[in-house]
Amino acid sequence: MTRIAILDYGMGNLRSVAKAVEHVGARPDVTNDHGLVRRADGVVLPGVGAMPKAMERVRALELDELLRERVGAGVPLLGLCMGMQLLFESTTELGGAEGIGLLEGPVEQLDAPGLKVPHIGWNPVRWRRPSALNARLPNPCPFYHANSFAPRPAHADDVLGTADYGGEFVSAVARPPVYGVQFHPEKSGPHGLSLLGNFVRAAVPAVA
Repeated sequence: MTRIAILDYGMGNLRSVAKAVEHVGARPDVTNDHGLVRRADGVVLPGVGAMPKAMERVRALELDELLRERVGAGVPLLGLCMGMQLLFESTTELGGAEGIGLLEGPVEQLDAPGLKVPHIGWNPVRWRRPSALNARLPNPCPFYHANSFAPRPAHADDVLGTADYGGEFVSAVARPPVYGVQFHPEKSGPHGLSLLGNFVRAAVPAVA
């Protein structure tokens, strides 16, 4: 069975993510143990809250270095919501902070004049191109968002999907083996489970 490490650094809806991963046929390990993460076929980085505080915890557990190592080894990584934001270089939130830097570009506040921020609710994501992550999903595809910030990738090729809330924002990125979604797939019904299933399939170890 494919093993997926769900990183526990104290900020994330770990139980619901683990249940969703289990539902799509993988074995979830909710952990911050480096040995367990190294034995996993894929890694999920969840997150809720403020990115600077999350980075403090990620750094204290040396998970940033571990993620760079795993990605360098070709292990698929999926960032969820604020976990996706952590993949980028920096954020303007709470006075600013550095991110893990696996993808180039900053994370900035949503530009949504006249609309309530955070943006909470269902929003269609329009895919820019096919990917292992969005295989067999409709275009556009509705997902559940809850965010005040979104990344601005430096490279257009990293953008997998966008959504609109007072203006277009990046809602999904892909530079294999690194993937990220601004929405919550574990709260997005059948389409969210399909996306997680796609990620699990991308993490299936190759047969020698």
